[in-house]
Amino acid sequence: MSPFTGSATRTPDWEHLRVERADGVATVTLARPEKLNALTFGAYADLRDLLAELSRERAVRALVLAGEGRGFCSGGDVDEIIGATLSMDTAQLLDFNRMTGQVVRAVRECPFPVIAAVHGVAAGAGAVLALAADFRVADPTARFAFLFTRVGLSGGDMGAAYLLPRVVGLGHATRLLMLGEPVRAPEAERIGLISELVEEGRADEAAGALARRLADGPALAYAQTKTLLTAELDMPLAAAVEMDASTQALLMNGQDYAEFHAAFTEKRPPKWQGR
Repeated sequence: MSPFTGSATRTPDWEHLRVERADGVATVTLARPEKLNALTFGAYADLRDLLAELSRERAVRALVLAGEGRGFCSGGDVDEIIGATLSMDTAQLLDFNRMTGQVVRAVRECPFPVIAAVHGVAAGAGAVLALAADFRVADPTARFAFLFTRVGLSGGDMGAAYLLPRVVGLGHATRLLMLGEPVRAPEAERIGLISELVEEGRADEAAGALARRLADGPALAYAQTKTLLTAELDMPLAAAVEMDASTQALLMNGQDYAEFHAAFTEKRPPKWQGR
């Protein structure tokens, strides 16, 4: 995402999210615990706009996405979204579905790692938000459910049919998206849906520790790695290795590459600048 801005100023408050920043780490919390953090139209729009704004600022080097209360996110609010969409025309429905996809693209395309801290339910859109993250840190209470067919819709919602086979393989993805059955933490770890399984109640803490580690590291190298992981999913090998070569040539001209050599020579830890 481009760092260049127009006339718009930084948003001081986000109505549908709790946003905290601390020394390069942003923590974004879905904060409707009484509704299991069910998403509304406003929550989707805030996520889309927040990720774009943080990407332009270039001050954030890692982001944790968490849910308050008993679960991560139960998906779209049944009354405020599903009920409302029944009265929308096709153009309005297309605008809404494009917006949800824009949120997933923003998670994948932002120039910093995103860590989903998952406990309890991650269902529907909540499961896809976790899926779109670079890391999924979960505790044993976590359960993922891609529920779209259960409400009469395609399982390929918000990019799930693109992302899930690339994370867990086509066979597991077909089962999860077709049947919509919940996958509990042990199986989710076994099939690769969970990056790290931690003790109960420690998902937020462990995700924060991972975010701190990433924020203290070579941010530009991480950003370019994330870009290549997404861009090369559909590339032939020749195009991928050429893109790798171009990226490495650019990074070899960077300050962090020279800093590593200086630190190695001086027998000290590198002081990463993200440049």
